[in-house]
Amino acid sequence: MTHPPHALRTRRARWSSTLAATAFALVATFALAISEADLRGLRVPPERAVIPIAEILSGGPPPQGIPALGFRGLTGVASASPEPRFVTQDRATAWLGDLEPVILMRIGGEARLYPLQVLTWHEIANDTLGGVPIAVTFCPLCNSALAFDRRVPVTPEQLAALRAPGHSTVRALATPADLATAYARQTGRDAPAQAVDVTFGVSGLLYHSNLLMFDDATLTLWSQLTGEGGVGELAGEVLVRYPAQIVGFADARAAEPEALVLSRDTGFDRAYGRNPYVGYDEIGSPAFLFQGDADGRLEPKARVITIDGDEPVAYPFDHLAEARVVHDEVAGASVVLLWTAGTATALGGAVIANSADVGAVGVFRPEVDGGRLTFAASAEGFVDAETGSLWDVTGRARSGPLAGQVLEAVAHDNTLWFAWAAFRPETDVRRPMGAEGD
Repeated sequence: MTHPPHALRTRRARWSSTLAATAFALVATFALAISEADLRGLRVPPERAVIPIAEILSGGPPPQGIPALGFRGLTGVASASPEPRFVTQDRATAWLGDLEPVILMRIGGEARLYPLQVLTWHEIANDTLGGVPIAVTFCPLCNSALAFDRRVPVTPEQLAALRAPGHSTVRALATPADLATAYARQTGRDAPAQAVDVTFGVSGLLYHSNLLMFDDATLTLWSQLTGEGGVGELAGEVLVRYPAQIVGFADARAAEPEALVLSRDTGFDRAYGRNPYVGYDEIGSPAFLFQGDADGRLEPKARVITIDGDEPVAYPFDHLAEARVVHDEVAGASVVLLWTAGTATALGGAVIANSADVGAVGVFRPEVDGGRLTFAASAEGFVDAETGSLWDVTGRARSGPLAGQVLEAVAHDNTLWFAWAAFRPETDVRRPMGAEGD
């Protein structure tokens, strides 16, 4: 097969990108807000809502029209879907390129890789990692990759309501110690004594252009970008989050050579490896079904690294790419952000493996065994001034006195500014200096 000259390829790419942007704009023009009747069709009680129902839009597909993996099913709404399957990294190299973005997860001493070429078509993988039930999620419209605990803490009153006639089967359990610790750390509150075990599905609905997940037990719609319950029995509650990093397959493979990879053997026929959102992350392209006000501090499609909490912050990706290492303090705690090349965008070209290299960012606590570390970029990765150990973007020390150590990851998002600003308009946009002493 021959390839067209570079100039022609460039014109075709621009035309394809423009066509995609026009299609998004046309769909958005004719978007319909959902009604309370639509919510009842999902078995979601509209009486409990902390977001404006009139601002929830249909993205087009019906519930589970984009099929989340491992969803148990909800009677009258959507059928169950197959469990996620996994393969070795050697097998995955047959279809997964070195620069292709994957979500790297580490929990309970176990690591797994979730390629965006698969999650683009499924958006949620309900899984169990290191003994922890999790949902690994990706919303292509926001480029947001987040992971949540599938054990949802509930009060006795909430549990009683969930057991009322008309609800699905509620799988309640005593809140495990690990979940209680994570909940208290994230919310600053003691966890309720019980939790409900759920799986998440793709509702087909959007709020601020972001995926609304629904679960099979509490009948709640959850905003994927924040993990907050928007409508339903647990509206106003929040899911426990775990760090999830978008990084290139080669870098993830080097850091975690034994980690299994989410397989393309899903039980569904999808164009894995191809990007149905060609050109979506171009700065000037419109956001799909986004009707909020623009926050002019950054371009709407600017890529940002965000940290949520009482003091939400955002770091422009282009600043991180220039600095490579940024030390900062968020909510009184030290963080370090490390940027390196080697990760393609999932939202650029028609084939993800051939898309532009936008790089990857890791966010960590810069300390080991109580000792503070100061990082600087090097040709091979990142070096701490205190021990001279060499680290990679996933927070693992590759050589030196601290070889084998892994920095504590900080939960963050690698997302697009328009969506984050809509959910967190109070965000502090930061462009701090790089390594201390710069």
